[in-house]
Amino acid sequence: MPELFGINHLTLSTADLDRLVTYYTRLLGAALAFERAATASDPRIAVVDVGGDDHLMIVETSVSTSTATATASTGPDPLGRAGWGLRVGSYAHLCEVRERLVAAGSPVGEIETLPTQWTMTARDPDGRPVDVRAHRPRVA
Repeated sequence: MPELFGINHLTLSTADLDRLVTYYTRLLGAALAFERAATASDPRIAVVDVGGDDHLMIVETSVSTSTATATASTGPDPLGRAGWGLRVGSYAHLCEVRERLVAAGSPVGEIETLPTQWTMTARDPDGRPVDVRAHRPRVA
């Protein structure tokens, strides 16, 4: 049975994404892992690597651009999806966890490939979304 490695990410909401990213990267020494622009359906986000394969996902609570307007809540799950995630050791472990959830009849999404990791979203028995992720090998 695959073991959990810990928390993969926590999601924070902010009205000023650039200010919060600057705080964590320039003042605290975290590294920007990636950033995604706002779309018509999703707010702007940045993922900040805080060490040990752990991340903060920072979501801009409202943004207006010439092409898109997106709004996120300021609650504990600003994207309306999983506001936090668990980490497993490998893609194979992630597949094993998904197979177990499917076999148990538990709601779980497909495995998706992100820039630095693989992810799937499951639902706990109370219906809360939980991301489960495995980091992709780092390329030098």
